[in-house]
Amino acid sequence: MKDVSYKPDTLRTAKAQATLHCLPETVAAIRAGTVPKLDPLGVARVAGIQAAKNTSLLIPYCHQVPLDFVSVGIELKDGSIHVSAEAKAIWKTGVEMEALVAATAAALTLYDMLKPIDSSMEIGSIRLIEKSGGESEFKKEDLSQYRCAVLVVSDRASRGELEDQSGKVAKERLESLGVAVVGFTIVPDDEKRIHEEIVRFCDEASVDLVVTTGGTGPGPRDTTPEVTEKLLDRRLPGVDELLRSYGQERTRYSMLSRGVAGVRGRTVIVNLPGSANAVRESFDVLFPWLFHASNVLKGGGH
Repeated sequence: MKDVSYKPDTLRTAKAQATLHCLPETVAAIRAGTVPKLDPLGVARVAGIQAAKNTSLLIPYCHQVPLDFVSVGIELKDGSIHVSAEAKAIWKTGVEMEALVAATAAALTLYDMLKPIDSSMEIGSIRLIEKSGGESEFKKEDLSQYRCAVLVVSDRASRGELEDQSGKVAKERLESLGVAVVGFTIVPDDEKRIHEEIVRFCDEASVDLVVTTGGTGPGPRDTTPEVTEKLLDRRLPGVDELLRSYGQERTRYSMLSRGVAGVRGRTVIVNLPGSANAVRESFDVLFPWLFHASNVLKGGGH
């Protein structure tokens, strides 16, 4: 079973369809209400909804998804019955299997209830019509256009007393997304140095994104948020709110992070904690979606 604990919850939707081929007389009997097993359409709808809610019991590697909505529709045609199913959930993984199972179970139920009057029936194609939600909504191929920089803020790392891990993780994760990391600097917890490097990355190098790691806690030398906030033209409060909310579901220490995010010119700046694991978690929840801000800053629409 795949580990999806790192994924953020997003709205997931899926639509599926199944087709049951039958005699025209069978469709006529349904319309006339003369089928021996009464109300096949109503029972099939309920069966599809119930099956969707039990998908993880039927398909071994499916997660238990907290479904928010399931619907099953049935359309009668001459010589065929078309079953459509839709599922929605705000969760970490998609609901395409739930929609497919709903459509399949409804078709099987129709088969069972109609077999006394039609031995020629055949369940045809069962297919996914569409799905949405999650990282697939963002076009990864567009990321190659973005230029980024990483700024590590750490007294000990700047003096060589501690090997940097958080900045390394940030750089590796950015590169894994296909973006270019054109700057990487380690500075001490010194307001002047932090200020100079952020300005250099934004105003001189004109990068699309600056990721800082470290200096976001409540310690006496933790000043990265204060320096960053003075340099911003506009805040992006939703970014740091999301980071703290996501982080606190994993460790309560996340509430102590004071990182901020915002825009300077056409550069997005986001403060991440100095923990390598916190950086990994931050990337899980922010990327690739954060690059949409860069796209908008360049004149793109929402």
